[in-house]
Amino acid sequence: MTVDQFMASLSQPQPPSNLHPVLQGLWYDAKDDWEAAHTIAQSREGTQAYDRLHAYLHRKEGDRFNANYWYRRAGSPFFDGSLADEWTALVEQNM
Repeated sequence: MTVDQFMASLSQPQPPSNLHPVLQGLWYDAKDDWEAAHTIAQSREGTQAYDRLHAYLHRKEGDRFNANYWYRRAGSPFFDGSLADEWTALVEQNM
């Protein structure tokens, strides 16, 4: 799947069945379903990609303290760009 195909899938009521779970989390986040995205992030805590998703979600929530914890767990610096830029970067990283 390409980034363009992923973006096009956002018009559907459900994510594509063959998406990696981290991409599913980003899909749900784009559809304003933070809880579903967070559940996916929590499902494999200790795995870098999931922890990185977790960091983004708590940053989006406005909880910088918790986001910093998850960025450290993921081995990533705090993202300095916009939330939209971070979301796009995560999509691209997980393709």
